Amino acid sequence: MAINLAKGQRMSIESGLQLALVGLGWDTNRYDGGYDFDLDASAFLLGENGKLMRDEDFIFYNNLESRNKAVIHTGDNRTGDGDGDDEVIYIDFTKIPNDVKKIAICVTIDEAEVRRQNFGQVSNAYIRLAKRTDEFDEEGETLLKFDLEEEFSIETALVVAELYQKNGEWKFNAVAAGYQGGLEAIVRSFGGNV
Repeated sequence: MAINLAKGQRMSIESGLQLALVGLGWDTNRYDGGYDFDLDASAFLLGENGKLMRDEDFIFYNNLESRNKAVIHTGDNRTGDGDGDDEVIYIDFTKIPNDVKKIAICVTIDEAEVRRQNFGQVSNAYIRLAKRTDEFDEEGETLLKFDLEEEFSIETALVVAELYQKNGEWKFNAVAAGYQGGLEAIVRSFGGNV
């Protein structure tokens, strides 16, 4: 049975977990701005200092695989229609390079300023961490779930959660930190080049 987390809550990840799935889902509120919402999930593989060590450690719709294929983004869902996960990121903990100490999972709104969109217009957003039985398992068994219930009225980018190592053990942190400035703001905060 899945454990539901609140903002700021930290939880150890199942010991020995090798293959995981991070699923992100959302709905959009009624919005009559003439544009569809295109939310994008991304993952940042960070070093001890909380910064990117190389540009290829930023996993998103234009760079779907990390080095060693430890983290794989399954692709951009441009509409978010339907039930369940809208975007998925696979993690193989056995392949994560030793210098990676944290994986930040983020969601941004594509062209948010131009389209006058923000996370206040998004509802039912969640992140879930699931255990995969093998590399072909596309659903997984949900271990942890974090519903983003906070209102983000001006933010266009969110650090949703972090997976981090402490004393050799991987943990999950329900972050929900909002940023203005979209993807560019988050990339810069992690020391990446835009």
